[in-house]
Amino acid sequence: MNVDAYDFHLPEELIAQTPLPDRSSSRLLTVNRQNGDMSHRHFTDIVDELQAGDTLVLNDTRVIPARLFGIKEDTGAKAEVLLLKDLGGDRWEALVKPGKKLKTGAVIVFGEELRAVVEEEEDMGGRTLRFIYKGIFQEILDRLGTMPLPPYIKETLDDRERYQTVYARHEGSAAAPTAGLHFTKELLEQLTAKGVNITYITLHVGLGTFRPMSVERVEEHVMHAEYFSFSQETADILNAAMNRGSRIIAVGTTSCRTLETVGNLCEGGPLKECSGWTDIFIYPGYSFKVVNALITNFHLPKSTLVMLVSALAGRDHILDAYKEAIAEKYRFFSFGDAMFIY
Repeated sequence: MNVDAYDFHLPEELIAQTPLPDRSSSRLLTVNRQNGDMSHRHFTDIVDELQAGDTLVLNDTRVIPARLFGIKEDTGAKAEVLLLKDLGGDRWEALVKPGKKLKTGAVIVFGEELRAVVEEEEDMGGRTLRFIYKGIFQEILDRLGTMPLPPYIKETLDDRERYQTVYARHEGSAAAPTAGLHFTKELLEQLTAKGVNITYITLHVGLGTFRPMSVERVEEHVMHAEYFSFSQETADILNAAMNRGSRIIAVGTTSCRTLETVGNLCEGGPLKECSGWTDIFIYPGYSFKVVNALITNFHLPKSTLVMLVSALAGRDHILDAYKEAIAEKYRFFSFGDAMFIY
């Protein structure tokens, strides 16, 4: 398959720059993955779309203030760092700008309390950094770091918590699992009262979110590995749902990728507690093991995320849905509107 088969024209004005005042006031496009039928709703209508016995799976990762601005020690030139993965021992995998000037041995200074030494160089701006500081690193990061908003968002975010889900618990992500941003605590309570089961997985969103596909053929793309954790409690809830034939609905592509990773690891048997690293790439032709439906945002053209939703609903249905969303001026990407594929 050619990557260009997942391209579409998106008017720039449809890229949402700021979150709506009320999380759950976004629009919701529902798409039947069997026949492509669509309807226009509001996100609060998700209560009507879900049924008693359905199981909703949420990613409870929490975004760290992973973007740091500093200067190159020897020249005073500006430097930007985006932390991606904690490697232990005060070492982090990161993206840096400008990559050409931040070679091995370079020192970046972030004020008096924090410095970083470039230890290894990777391609496309990737670096391994070792941090030098006094005190507690997370507290320093909270003071000096900013939220790592995607590059297509030009507006500043006044409230950090608007780039966190209301159920975010486990710190470690370089980006938010944005489908979950639409949920409020009240909406989750309404779903529980209706009889919808709610459970959690953790996947820390990493480098793959920021890197575009650089190949022509879909099958040649290699995903960057991200850490996930899947509890026995969640396994028991999902096994029960599968045994009674109830729907398992992933909230976001990160939840979907985690569930399918676990499904593949368990090779058709009951799901079991596990954790580790996943580089699963889901694209059309993939056979889903766990997920029956998906709540997701609208994604970038030619992205791995468009390919994932196409694997679930079919490329033609997804491209038709995106065409409809553009015609109806839905808001796209991280702070945009939502889609329910069922």
